[in-house]
Amino acid sequence: MSAENNYNTKYFTVRFPASQQYVAHVEINRADKMNAFFEAMWIELGQLFNQLSHDPSVRAIVLSGAGEKAFTAGLDVKAASEGFLTGESDADSARKATQFRRHIASFQDCITAVERCEKPVIVAMHGFSLGLGIDLSSAADVRVCARDVKFAVKEVDIGLAADIGTLSRLPKIVGSFGWVKEVAMTARIFGAEEALRVGFVNAVYESRAKAIDAALEMAALMASKSPVAVQGTKELLNYSRDHSVEDGLRYTAVWNSAALQTKDLTAALLSGIQKRTPTFEKL
Repeated sequence: MSAENNYNTKYFTVRFPASQQYVAHVEINRADKMNAFFEAMWIELGQLFNQLSHDPSVRAIVLSGAGEKAFTAGLDVKAASEGFLTGESDADSARKATQFRRHIASFQDCITAVERCEKPVIVAMHGFSLGLGIDLSSAADVRVCARDVKFAVKEVDIGLAADIGTLSRLPKIVGSFGWVKEVAMTARIFGAEEALRVGFVNAVYESRAKAIDAALEMAALMASKSPVAVQGTKELLNYSRDHSVEDGLRYTAVWNSAALQTKDLTAALLSGIQKRTPTFEKL
């Protein structure tokens, strides 16, 4: 049975490229709707990344969007207007707010599954990458894009403050808090070069295909390292981002008191001395 057969998804395609061992390529598969998300999709996204997180055959993940027009156009506003954004106008305000809060928290958790995933996640974006596309990519570890990309924190244009992750994560990714406030409050489009300048993306490529190829190569390089070391590095970086230096050092010491007992350490050191490529057991 191929690895792809372990993943029963409707709105995402999961592939395992033969040339990149231990790499999973996840593609948003709703190109006819510019990969716009509705509720069933983000629920499936959360379930998919939870499964990938625990799959010992996966060590790095690339996320991209199908079709030439968009990584994702964001939230499918028409579907949302007919679903969770509606409600009884005469409902008790506190009860209605409770329902909204629970729904938003569930939505947030599905996107956070990308950040929570134990494996590094690289996002390759192209075309329209709007609204939820910023939420989703901000939860990833590394972002690359094609030159034709059009980014926007779009929520204020539909009467919302972004609530699925952008306002919490984007300021910690880029170097300018003022820039984040500007793009979040204006919903203006910005392109690849501006995204590179502020540090939102790591690199810009000439086309969607080249961006995906570069992401797969980067994922393959990460997947060639000790999975104990790579997963620990992601965990410790994310923890340290949200805590003081002192807290980060203490957590690192506790984490590595267990992780340093791995056989991967000896395998990596010996391979360096013997000038050979190390191999590591599945995790």
